Amino acid sequence: MNLKNHAPFKEKTGGYENMKLIICGKGGSGKSTITALLARASVKTGNSVLVVDTDESNFGLHRQLGVKLPQDFLNYLGGKDVALGKIMAAAPDYESVSFFDEEWQIADIPPEYYSKKNGIKLIAIGKIHDVGEGCACTMSMVAKEFIDKLILNSNEVVLVDTEAGIEHFGRAVEKSADAILMVIDPSYESMKLSEKVLKLSKNIEKPVFYILNKVDETNEKFMRDSISNHDMIITTIPNSSSLSVAGLKGDEITVNSPEIEEMNNLLMENFRE
Repeated sequence: MNLKNHAPFKEKTGGYENMKLIICGKGGSGKSTITALLARASVKTGNSVLVVDTDESNFGLHRQLGVKLPQDFLNYLGGKDVALGKIMAAAPDYESVSFFDEEWQIADIPPEYYSKKNGIKLIAIGKIHDVGEGCACTMSMVAKEFIDKLILNSNEVVLVDTEAGIEHFGRAVEKSADAILMVIDPSYESMKLSEKVLKLSKNIEKPVFYILNKVDETNEKFMRDSISNHDMIITTIPNSSSLSVAGLKGDEITVNSPEIEEMNNLLMENFRE
């Protein structure tokens, strides 16, 4: 994933280190897999990585990273009901709600709210646990402010794995991101969604780049031909039976097959100066 040397990416963002990157896409496109691969490649090039899980219905990302699912970060704020109470008290001026009194650093996150392995920390903003507990709006608002007030030190990278679709744009989670990476799989829905994501990203003046996932020679050509600006394509990830089986089993993504090793090397190569 040629982020350091990808000229349009470097021109629009200023580089790679000390960045907050949003990973988005339709359901099943491979967002969490790409996030896990990207986190591993980034750590191996000397970065410290924080993965922020903002998908209330994703119960697989932590397994791909080989860690336990941490408790909801919402509990740090007193739980979902307390956070929701703050929102309701501010109605209708929701923008005035503040959950954090000051800026954050990754080192400030209490250890009971993250899982860690091999230089990667994972926090989960919140999950849906019970029937009738309400929508995920509270989680999105907390995620937005958390990302906004997170200050990065040298060689720190934040990867935000979002829920499927574009609701997170409606909640302005992308507001404080440095760039948006959209995962596109070979489907009509994914290609059409990429056009909407591009439009929404322009509205908030955030650069967006595409990762073509699960491709073969035939569909890659069609996908590339369908994207007017090829500079937006950072890399392509080939369709992998090993990754598919690992995802089905809920296994940690490790370099345990020639296919996965090849993808890991592709990412690593493009991260180097």
